[in-house]
Amino acid sequence: MARVSKLKSGKWLVEVRKKGYPYVSKAFLDLKIARKFARDVESKMERNVFEDYSGAAGTTLKEILIKYRNEKTALKKGVESETSKINLLIRHKIALNSLMSLKSHHIYKLMKELGVTRKPSTVNKYVNIICHAWRVAKREWGINLPAENPCDLITLNKVSDTRDRILTKQEYERLLTACEEQDKAPGTKGENSPNKQRLRYLKDIVMFAYQVGARQGEILKLKRDHIDFEKKQITFFDTKNKSDRTIPIADATLAILKRHRFGAYVFNCDGRRLRKWFDKACKKAEIKDFRFHDLRSCYCTAALLAGLSIAQVSFLSGHKSWSQLKRYTRIKAEDLLDKVNNVVNLK
Repeated sequence: MARVSKLKSGKWLVEVRKKGYPYVSKAFLDLKIARKFARDVESKMERNVFEDYSGAAGTTLKEILIKYRNEKTALKKGVESETSKINLLIRHKIALNSLMSLKSHHIYKLMKELGVTRKPSTVNKYVNIICHAWRVAKREWGINLPAENPCDLITLNKVSDTRDRILTKQEYERLLTACEEQDKAPGTKGENSPNKQRLRYLKDIVMFAYQVGARQGEILKLKRDHIDFEKKQITFFDTKNKSDRTIPIADATLAILKRHRFGAYVFNCDGRRLRKWFDKACKKAEIKDFRFHDLRSCYCTAALLAGLSIAQVSFLSGHKSWSQLKRYTRIKAEDLLDKVNNVVNLK
């Protein structure tokens, strides 16, 4: 069943053949080690516990990541962001390890290196990509891997990324003023490329986001065909949670949409360009630590304070549960002072 022969190179070749099991071959420099390997393989086959890891030994993490990027990531909504992360991993030296030689200490070292310039939550995302690619390779691609995923032996970074930032009324007014000034500012030489041109409708986008609470991607994908001016409704198709959402809009919001009647898309720009000019407007308005996505939190907080129920706000914002909506609700003690007085004054 097991055969050990000497090669011209001086190495010892072990070959094991047994019915019902794959052909096993491996070369060794030492004869004693070769014979021990042969006995171990034969013993495991006799006890029906033999696992063939030859596929894993001959497959590098780089190959798995490339396959995962092309077959799995390509189908995701966050394809650009995840593809960028996978490409970095492919270029990293950790990708040169075979799936059998990849150990938890390699993952730990990667986390330490990435942690120098990246936030803990971002580092965790890189590890999760490797972890999921490993599982897919084992479950779907027929690569026989050890039961223990090396990523499962690593403790992920503790993440505290909750935000408590919404605009005050004064900040919102300053932001709109800065956006309007930016929209009306004359062009400068070299502003002919789309990435450098001013939006000229940044104020409308900010007001729309503040009044509707939609995600950036939903706003930029909104088409004129998605607006029902008679019913005063808009529909966001294929949202982040893979469902469509139709919501009513206020008259003020409808007025914004009526100002943009030309072209397939209501706001014809990409996310990078929007963030660039939004950040410039925030800087000019002296508003610190505020992101475009925080406008969604402004909306959710205002909606709850206005008296809408959790179910109603979830319906409008597209959150599937209170736990998700809660992350976007930033009600503070001072916001409830009048309501508390009303409770005390009840007779």
